[in-house]
Amino acid sequence: ALPQELEDAGGWPHRDTAMRFGDYAEIVGSALGDRVACWSTINEPWCSAMLGYGSGVHAPGRTEPLAAVEAAHHLLLGHGVAIDALRATVTTPEPELGLTLNPYPVVAVGDREEDHDAARRVDGIANRIWYDPVLRGRYPDDVVDDWASLTDMSHVRDGDLRQIARPIDALGLNYYRRHHVRHSPGASAGPSTWPGSPDVEEIDPSGPSTDLGWAIEPDGLVEVLVDVAREYDAPALYVHENGAAFDDAVGADGTVDDGRRVDFLAAHVDAAAAAIAKGVDLRGYFAWSLLDNFEWAEGYLQRFGIVHVDYDTQVRTPKRSALWYRDLIEGLRR
Repeated sequence: ALPQELEDAGGWPHRDTAMRFGDYAEIVGSALGDRVACWSTINEPWCSAMLGYGSGVHAPGRTEPLAAVEAAHHLLLGHGVAIDALRATVTTPEPELGLTLNPYPVVAVGDREEDHDAARRVDGIANRIWYDPVLRGRYPDDVVDDWASLTDMSHVRDGDLRQIARPIDALGLNYYRRHHVRHSPGASAGPSTWPGSPDVEEIDPSGPSTDLGWAIEPDGLVEVLVDVAREYDAPALYVHENGAAFDDAVGADGTVDDGRRVDFLAAHVDAAAAAIAKGVDLRGYFAWSLLDNFEWAEGYLQRFGIVHVDYDTQVRTPKRSALWYRDLIEGLRR
């Protein structure tokens, strides 16, 4: 979370926030850099920029398209500044420095030219404006054109993209689902996660979904991993988050039988293995999350954990998914 003092001073749309993040990275790197080897600077910048400053779904709840675009750039700049700070302070042998993105494969609903253009626009904001600056040192030309009604990109200063593209050792990817979109006049004209694209409508696909309403699409994880490996000169990849929210409860026998989560995790672990079989340099997979916890704007209403938490008593109960995951790991060790 961004300290309130920095949000009051302008938040991520304000350039100085990126510099303060670099200061923070230097402090943390100096304190822990002799013991911690694996570092991720920013987690899910799309959420912070587009949900925090575009649609207002998450904190700080602002609905300003230009602010969302500026926040995206300054989050990336903060990452680049932090990489330099960590390179200077982390002393463990062969440290891994990177960041964590949350990409979404994008599916056009319908075969009209404008539907495919809607998918291109969403892919640009959800995926390419993060990959391209970090791994190629530039913003996609088509997204810059889409944003022409909002900004001339003057907030991007000389040297910023070189800073953002500092070499990284690893890239974390958080995968949950795809975006299914089509063109629909005025559908995203109000507060939106897609600044500069007022005619994008998101569609919920048919098929199974989590209790949060997110489609369960394990094949999308294969797409995410294969696409970044093939399209970019990507470093080692990690799935830093993958999981599902279900309305779990402790049964009369004291157990939590979350069979749907077991099925979800098993399908996505299989997808990770399929990506490796296609040549992806995937080094690790992490289930989200260990504990039921506070989930952004959803608060305590959505349970992602493989361990149930009674929020009144703080009693922890491993769910069936935790036992399954334990056995999976033990089997891989043999």
